[in-house]
Amino acid sequence: MSCEILPGRKKMSLKSERRGIHVDQSELLCKKGCGYYGNPAWQGFCSKCWREEYQKARQKQIQEDWELAERLQREEEEAFASSQSSQGAQSLTFSKFEEKKTNEKTRKVTTVKKFFSASSRVGSKKAEIQEAKAPSPSINRQTSIETDRVSKEFIEFLKTFHKTGQEIYKQTKMFLETMHYKRDLSIEEQSECTQDFYQSVAEKMQTRGKVPPEKVEKIMDQIEKYIMTRLYKYVFCPETTDDEKKDLAIQKRIRALHWVTPQMLCVPVNEEIPEVSDMVVKAITDIIEMDSKRVPRDKLACITRCSKHIFNAIKITKNEPASADDFLPTLIYIVLKGNPPRLQSNIQYITRFCNPSRLMTGEDGYYFTNLCCAVAFIEKLDAQSLNLSQEDFDRYMSGQTSPRKQEPESWSPDACLGVKQMYKNLDLLSQLNERQERIMSEAKKLEKDLIDWTDGIAKEVQDIVEKYPLEIKPATQPLAAIDSENVENDKLPPPLQPQVYAG
Repeated sequence: MSCEILPGRKKMSLKSERRGIHVDQSELLCKKGCGYYGNPAWQGFCSKCWREEYQKARQKQIQEDWELAERLQREEEEAFASSQSSQGAQSLTFSKFEEKKTNEKTRKVTTVKKFFSASSRVGSKKAEIQEAKAPSPSINRQTSIETDRVSKEFIEFLKTFHKTGQEIYKQTKMFLETMHYKRDLSIEEQSECTQDFYQSVAEKMQTRGKVPPEKVEKIMDQIEKYIMTRLYKYVFCPETTDDEKKDLAIQKRIRALHWVTPQMLCVPVNEEIPEVSDMVVKAITDIIEMDSKRVPRDKLACITRCSKHIFNAIKITKNEPASADDFLPTLIYIVLKGNPPRLQSNIQYITRFCNPSRLMTGEDGYYFTNLCCAVAFIEKLDAQSLNLSQEDFDRYMSGQTSPRKQEPESWSPDACLGVKQMYKNLDLLSQLNERQERIMSEAKKLEKDLIDWTDGIAKEVQDIVEKYPLEIKPATQPLAAIDSENVENDKLPPPLQPQVYAG
């Protein structure tokens, strides 16, 4: 079996010893061969190589736009020169020609100016300072509780770095002010500005501030947390993109694939084992929880926790360490079973605004790349991927029928239905008996632990009482009246007597 999960790049192949989903480690890396992890959103490149390719394409487009504008200018000048010798009706013809050319030139040149205006604002430090001085209604607005908390944590964190922390805070505030004026740009350009900011701050800390690499990573995590909490509502699933459309498409696709079983994907997980079932539930919870986070790093942490639960479930089932070939099919199964909300939007958000060093290296980058592969596989999943006939696949997808549960025994066609049902019941009773024995064993163990705990507490109390005995001394003198020691008792005034008035 061979099924493409990424167009023209990544392929999954069948291992010779069993049917399953397999992706080689080399297929997860950047296709330019730099050694970092690639990403489907970057056409298989890592973030560094993708930015290089993007810059080349962008410069080429700029050059073509300028050449077009210059050509239109020359054509207009030639047409204007030729119009000087024209008379009568030719004047009207040229006026229409000039109007048409002027409109076309204005449209093209305006496009070029818009394209350059973003770069000029990014490249001009003076312009950024002027923009930073301008009041920003967005940043001065009443912040939410979470935003206010993150801001306080960020300031407290930077106080430990003294002068370097002050410079970082100043640059961060200036970046947020600048981003306020760039909300009209495309999300790709806003992403590029954010990535440039990450790179610029990290380089300044390493070169000017001489900050150690491990501290640089911690500072970058705090910077990402601060700025992305502030920018989240503007850059997550913006209306100018088709992220929401992709979310609905993948959600509908996963719902249509509700009939896919672990056996079809060769998932090495036995959910009948209670520990494995718990791990599967935790993995699904983590992948769903990803949507509730604002910071890209926190979303990546949810993916990492989900992946670790998957590895634990496989390890418990197989009673041996899990392999990468077992991980990807199980991750696909978890995604199908959990159907995480706004899946594509979360993947795009992480790709655009996460610190690129996390996506290019480490376990976070590895697990995120596998999640992208899993989503791509789900989008391309067909009958051949599951070793099904096209007729069965179409019937399952349309909801006309569902696949039957596979029977471990191969019954002959002449076998009596009563005998089949009897053996099924015996097998079920055997499983229930095993579960009952396991529950009783755990109950006895719990009872023994409670008895040992009670005995231990009683022994500790007894030892303390023996070591520090409690002595209660009897009262030496009887309690006296409150006025017994008052020698001047006879000088006290007589008590007040109630007065009765007739009314």
